[in-house]
Amino acid sequence: MAFLKEPGGHREPMLRAPASVVGLIALIVAAHLVRVFAPPWIADAMLTHLALVPAFYSHTWLTVHPGIAGPAIARALPFVGYALVHANATHLIVNCLWLLAFGAPAARRLGTVRFLFFFLVCGVAAAAAHVAANWGSEDAAIGASGAIAGVMAASLRIVWLGDPFARRDDAPLLPLYTRQILTFSALWTGVNLLTGLTGLGAMRGLELVAWQAHLGGYFAGLFLVALFDPRPRVPTPDLPAAA
Repeated sequence: MAFLKEPGGHREPMLRAPASVVGLIALIVAAHLVRVFAPPWIADAMLTHLALVPAFYSHTWLTVHPGIAGPAIARALPFVGYALVHANATHLIVNCLWLLAFGAPAARRLGTVRFLFFFLVCGVAAAAAHVAANWGSEDAAIGASGAIAGVMAASLRIVWLGDPFARRDDAPLLPLYTRQILTFSALWTGVNLLTGLTGLGAMRGLELVAWQAHLGGYFAGLFLVALFDPRPRVPTPDLPAAA
């Protein structure tokens, strides 16, 4: 497979990650270390208050189990906090490497504040998709993969895979209808459907894969990144097709 390169520009160093990405990874790792090495009551409290349980948002379920879900603020916290809790070291490492790879181009493009807020929005969208698709379920969802899927989608609109290390700072986001976006979106949807319906690819220690969260975060990032992009919106030049 051959790709044509964009003229001009300089290449981005592969191993240079923005401080916002490194800091976010450090926060996720720190939260996991606290849960693993802290006294059991702290680890239990983290799971109790941060894990996302769809049943806690079902009026029917709450009627049968009064007083379990707590006040509204306690039910809102997991929409953000679930991204800080991971099942085991493998789950943590995979998500951190995923965030490092796809977070760097998004963070460079959006800037620190926009990037962190964008990550938060994608995480909330992923949580909402999971809750809606698993309404009334008592199975808890944890992990940052839904938010990271949104960051990945944003990076796909920022980075041209034909020349992934070239800087495109002044170029507009790739349109939704380009081959790169349509192809990857179809693959991402297919892989997650396969994983969700068959359990294929689930990591040890995870009974379920929150595939609805992956899709919710991804499509939120794909559509919403334009609202966070600081670059002016100008017509996108035609890109040469890959052969």
